Amino acid sequence: MLERFVHLSIRHRWVVMLIVLGLCGLGVWSFQKLPIDAVPDITNVQVQINTEAPGYSPLEAEQRLTFPIETAIAGLPGLEITRSISRYGLSQVTVVFADGTDIYFARQLVNERLQGVRSQLPPGIEPELGPIATGLGEIFMYTVEAHDDALKPDGSLYTAEDLRTLQDWVVRPQLRNIPGVTEVNTIGGFVRQYHVTPYPDRLSAFGLTMADVIAALENNNANIGAGYVERYGEQYLVRVPGQAAGIEDLLGIVVVERDGAVIRVADVADVIMGEELRTGAATQNGKEVVLGTVFMLVGENSRTVSQAVAAKLEIVNQSLPDGVSAVPVYDRTTLVDRTIATVEKNLAEGALLVIVVLFLMLGNIRAALITAAVIPIAMLMTLTGMVQNGVSGNLMSLGALDFGLIVDGAVIIVENCLRRFGESQHKLGRLLTREERFALAAEATDEVIKPSLFGVMIITIVYVPIFALTGVEGKMFHPMALTVVIALTSALLLSLTFVPAAVALFITGKVEEKDSWLMRGSRRLYAPALDAALRWRSAFVAVSLGLVVASGLLATRLGAEFIPSLDEGDIALHALRIPGTGLNQAVSMQESLETRLKAFPEVDRVFAKLGTAEVATDPMPPSVADTFVILKPRDTWPDPGKSKTALVEEMQEAVEAIPGNNYEFTQPIQMRFNELISGVRSDVAVKIYGDDLDQLLEVGEQIEGVLNTIAGAEDVKTEQVTGLPVLQITPDRKALARFGLNVSDLQAVVSASIGGVVAGQIFEGDRRFDVVLRLPEEIRGDVDAIGRLRVPLPAGRDADGGAMFVPLHDVASVEVVVGPNQISRENGKRRVVVTANVRGRDLGSFVADVQAAVAEQVQPPPGYWLGYGGTFEQLISASARLQIVVPLALVLIVGLLFMLFGSLRDALIVFSGVPLALTGGVVALALRDLPMSISAGVGFIALSGVAVLNGVVMVTFIRSLRAEGMPLEAAIREGALTRLRPVLMTAMVASLGFVPMALNVGAGSEVQRPLATVVIGGIISSTLLTLLVLPALYRLAHRAGRTATERALPAALPTSAG
Repeated sequence: MLERFVHLSIRHRWVVMLIVLGLCGLGVWSFQKLPIDAVPDITNVQVQINTEAPGYSPLEAEQRLTFPIETAIAGLPGLEITRSISRYGLSQVTVVFADGTDIYFARQLVNERLQGVRSQLPPGIEPELGPIATGLGEIFMYTVEAHDDALKPDGSLYTAEDLRTLQDWVVRPQLRNIPGVTEVNTIGGFVRQYHVTPYPDRLSAFGLTMADVIAALENNNANIGAGYVERYGEQYLVRVPGQAAGIEDLLGIVVVERDGAVIRVADVADVIMGEELRTGAATQNGKEVVLGTVFMLVGENSRTVSQAVAAKLEIVNQSLPDGVSAVPVYDRTTLVDRTIATVEKNLAEGALLVIVVLFLMLGNIRAALITAAVIPIAMLMTLTGMVQNGVSGNLMSLGALDFGLIVDGAVIIVENCLRRFGESQHKLGRLLTREERFALAAEATDEVIKPSLFGVMIITIVYVPIFALTGVEGKMFHPMALTVVIALTSALLLSLTFVPAAVALFITGKVEEKDSWLMRGSRRLYAPALDAALRWRSAFVAVSLGLVVASGLLATRLGAEFIPSLDEGDIALHALRIPGTGLNQAVSMQESLETRLKAFPEVDRVFAKLGTAEVATDPMPPSVADTFVILKPRDTWPDPGKSKTALVEEMQEAVEAIPGNNYEFTQPIQMRFNELISGVRSDVAVKIYGDDLDQLLEVGEQIEGVLNTIAGAEDVKTEQVTGLPVLQITPDRKALARFGLNVSDLQAVVSASIGGVVAGQIFEGDRRFDVVLRLPEEIRGDVDAIGRLRVPLPAGRDADGGAMFVPLHDVASVEVVVGPNQISRENGKRRVVVTANVRGRDLGSFVADVQAAVAEQVQPPPGYWLGYGGTFEQLISASARLQIVVPLALVLIVGLLFMLFGSLRDALIVFSGVPLALTGGVVALALRDLPMSISAGVGFIALSGVAVLNGVVMVTFIRSLRAEGMPLEAAIREGALTRLRPVLMTAMVASLGFVPMALNVGAGSEVQRPLATVVIGGIISSTLLTLLVLPALYRLAHRAGRTATERALPAALPTSAG
């Protein structure tokens, strides 16, 4: 079957060339359609439910909002986890569904349940679903800023309120219409409002209440339509416009008429342009700004959308007033481009090294070019496959491609054809005719097609375990396995068709039979080593066994991590202040922090988000800030050789001198990754579950103490669950009863006076601004004077018909209490989390130490229990799955080898290549001080395939020589020497293809480095095994099985060196 395939390819060689050309064209077209990304999006399918309830304490938010919503959501099909946070004025429930659930279906299910729960929520409160974005959806951030000398048309400077208005009504509407953008979230500045601020003494003087003013505003700010009338056949619409157009109209509204005297709003209140009570702010380089964050729709490509947003922002800037501009501050494209540049550089350098090796080993430029041509053609075919399978080009999918592996099959075929052409020409003493050349090319290909085919199939099979990974690790590594399998399958097809056809077509003229200088040198060194191995075969096999055992012991000491952190080039800094820190105080603290960070010559800009944005995708109290430190390109640093770790340590030292702050250093995407994976932003989290917050906090503090004693623990902290100062106004029910008041009367007065009440809107074209009624700022902010607020009495009016009042402190007590800061829940139970990041050691051993120390030193009370979370969960689940699947793959390899040789003994001899290859990989990791990670594991998987391929090539040839009647010892020696060139070539091209990846220091190289290191180290040990230990093993295994024919043959036959 295979032979027929090869013969057909040679007979119809021009058709093969045309098909290959067509496939290349298709590949070029696919390349333009290929989505490019930095890393695969690992987000689970999650839906956020945000419920805003102004004025609710964390406890009330949990009781009234979070709990009913969690209860309603329970039992949804495909539901995996519910997590929630209840904060001041906000409840956020995150619902995580099983992988593979359609996000729109999940949102539909959640929406249906929310319809049912709305009746149980307090009136006027509406739960809303978060944007249809993934956790990595924050792909672009920009600030709206005014130049220092920019003036408004009236000659005044731009304020934070003006910038926010431009963001809300000019910038945001244009960006939201970009395909692939699902939300533009705003934080910072002030939302413009019209404030009506009544003075309590004036209200009392006129006998009016806040409710009277609210009613007057609502009754005098509306347009009404009254149908139409017909006159002389014409139709007139009847309208009664009564909408206020601005401050003058609001001031003129009549509140009440007394004895012919009209009391207007202007008599009892001021009307000013005011600012909302905001929940968040944004700063940049020590100044307050307005920050917009663009969220990408699920399933879109971050690079494409980022580029579209950046292009649109330039157009938007043309519509902004002079001196105001929207400036990009974070763009995912930058990281994507840097990462892809690393991948491109690795691939290009790898391809170049492979071509140089081919030429040096084959000594024939045409043969080297034919083999090398397999690289771009297979690559273009792979791109077509990636586009068809929806795989994006990223660090993981393109990063594992090794052109050495791709050309392995072609190398073996071309090398054999050259050898046979040279032998034949030497024998005939003339050049071959066209027919002879074609027949010989087919024959030479047939000789090695089976081992070559099986070798590539085995490499493909060893990638199968990766497809068994699920969850986060599955999403991370599936694209890589799929890409490699597509690339190898493409290379396999080319080895069967294109390579034999090209050899027959282009390798004409005299083919030198002699080796290149490199091969002659190698053979000179190899022959005595091989003789020694065959002579002391038992010792060689025993030493190699010892090495395998030693490397097994070494592997247990390497440590483990899930996946090396991708250096994003920027730093994210989580700044925490004391709970209850006011927003204005936090902003001034943040400004001093940013000024300090900006002083570093490596820093380009520093910007931060404090508190919660307009859409509460990431609810934080005002005391917490996400600070982004964007670094300059490394070549502009004073010391370009300085490591990022050293820079982070310097920064940590500098910022810790600023009092009142706690810090946690991470990276923008990594921070989100960790949060997505386990609901916390750190590498390791110890979760304490139970009911009583004080008890949970006590256990949490014990665990924090334990974590601080463990080497490698950084940024250890317990979740801030208490410490929120609350000004509590507690009604005195007896006093209320004496005055005939209800609790709601008192609550309404406090709510309107302090919090404010929306009493209509003012429209300016498309723009609309709330009219808010609340006390003037100087009275509202005077905490001591709150007790003097006047509560109107329901019964009886004075002689003029005015209301009568009682001071608030007569019917309620006013006190400051400390309440919960936030309440976190997971799967319906309260929890407190103690988090830690790990620096200077691997994650696996750190977690083991933590678990041992906590189990020994902390004893939770009955009804309370501990759980562990963080990125290491993926390491454990991936390892558990691989422990089952990898042995299965190895059994499959043995099965394939048995099919190839028809002998279990030979299959096991070749399979022995795997453990020795792993030895080199483990030693290489240890030498470079790299821990075991899933990336390194993937390297070991690739390695087992290459190790087996070399063994297959050699054993097949030895078997064919024995089948021709050659004695065992001579067949082994002859086979090993003849197959030295293809074995060395496949080993060198496979390892050199990975050299750039192992040495590169560009963006993303950290993730590829363990993989490349393992493959290079393993190939070196596996080649030594194939060339020395395998012949010795073969000799040992077949010692007893020599046939009578072999014994009868003369002991020494003339051997050829190839």
